[in-house]
Amino acid sequence: MNESSSFICGLEILSSILIRCFVIGVLFITFWFIFFLLSGDAGYMIHTKLFQISRHEYDLLNYYGMAFVKGCNFLFFLFPYIASRMVLRRRNA
Repeated sequence: MNESSSFICGLEILSSILIRCFVIGVLFITFWFIFFLLSGDAGYMIHTKLFQISRHEYDLLNYYGMAFVKGCNFLFFLFPYIASRMVLRRRNA
């Protein structure tokens, strides 16, 4: 195996890892959102026993947390996946 084919093989492995990590991140955000919708009061009651926060602050923390995780998911997994696939497509063309 020469250097070029090992590079292509490495990029293919990397891109398959990145897309799996992106899917896991999307599933995590989806479960978080569903949990927040279905058991928002229970989660709020648990957190008010631990911290002195209002309902508004609790909602903001959840929404900002989901937005942060979504942004990191796109930045660290989806964009590198797209870039590696573009390099592979250019190499095969």
